[in-house]
Amino acid sequence: MTMPTQLVVGWLTMFVVGTDLFVVSPMLDLIARDYHISPAAAGSCVTIFSLVYAASAPLFGHLADRLGRRRVLSCALAGFAAANLLTASAASFPLLLAARLMAGTAAAAVSPAVYALVSSAAPPQRRATALAIAVSGLLVSLVLGAPLGALAAGAIGWAPVFVALAFLSLLLVWPNSRIWPRHNGDAALARRPHHPLAATALAWRLVPMVLWSAGLYGMYTYLGSGLAALGLSSAEIAGAISLYGCGAIAGILFGGRMADRFGARATAAAGLFGLALCLIALRLALAGGMLLAVVLTVTSAVAQLFFPAQQAGLARDFPARRASALAWNNSALFIGIMLGSALGGRAVAIAGFPADLTICAGLALLGSIVSGVVVPGAARPRTDSAKSVV
Repeated sequence: MTMPTQLVVGWLTMFVVGTDLFVVSPMLDLIARDYHISPAAAGSCVTIFSLVYAASAPLFGHLADRLGRRRVLSCALAGFAAANLLTASAASFPLLLAARLMAGTAAAAVSPAVYALVSSAAPPQRRATALAIAVSGLLVSLVLGAPLGALAAGAIGWAPVFVALAFLSLLLVWPNSRIWPRHNGDAALARRPHHPLAATALAWRLVPMVLWSAGLYGMYTYLGSGLAALGLSSAEIAGAISLYGCGAIAGILFGGRMADRFGARATAAAGLFGLALCLIALRLALAGGMLLAVVLTVTSAVAQLFFPAQQAGLARDFPARRASALAWNNSALFIGIMLGSALGGRAVAIAGFPADLTICAGLALLGSIVSGVVVPGAARPRTDSAKSVV
């Protein structure tokens, strides 16, 4: 099967998973009304999805490396469809929470399998670009899939949205079971005993991801309230968020090309350093009330340079355990989001959104330094222990 076809299917798969994740937030009021609970209580279905995703992704990454990435992906998509049908038909809020837990578990199996399959199928010199295209499906779901789902929920109810997502998930089972290789070329390596030094090396490689997501999402979580404090209207805030999303899509696609051309280490470090500078520029723009939309868009684009470089570097340096390494990377992403949200919330409570931006810039700068130290250059030889990562 040709690489373009594989990328299309991988992109669509990530778009459906992302839409399922992001569409819940704008529908919380509708869900709360149907179950006679507060929107804050309804928000726990988002929290449980995220927590179980972060906790179970490494397990499914390990299973994908050992049992076959295509097999795990196909089964996970079928489970994802079932979880969405259960979400749509949940007769009580506890049953809805159980369905979202199941959906988060299935999504945790889908994402690293897709990333590992894409990185294995792509030529080494185009690996970061291919991964960036797959990840862009997730970002487009935030800009397009979630708003469309929210509009549909307002017109016909929220349950049919999850029925539609279940149907799309089932449609994707067949192409994903056909276009990817049946066997992993490095399956024998995947069954080697784990090397403790390799596990330590992977742990260090995840530190920049935690710092990046903490810096980026520590800002993004409180961006709406920060803009509202400036006196922006709801329509103006929505427009700013849309520009932010467009910048993210452009940034991740450009970041993939940069990583293929200049290397994962240089691109990851540059993305983190650039994010730190942009967050300081965003603070200045907020204070001056000028060029805010431009700076916000550039900040989003520069931030996303890091992600495909991080993924491509892990896929290159841990080939036998790609799904495991990329799954741990996803867990590190969620850990960073939780850390950034906690630190950002504390900063906003004490000194306001500008202080949050300063702290997030510091996290990104620290991430740039760590990334430059722990990520090997492209010419650095890999040992067998590096191939035996947990």
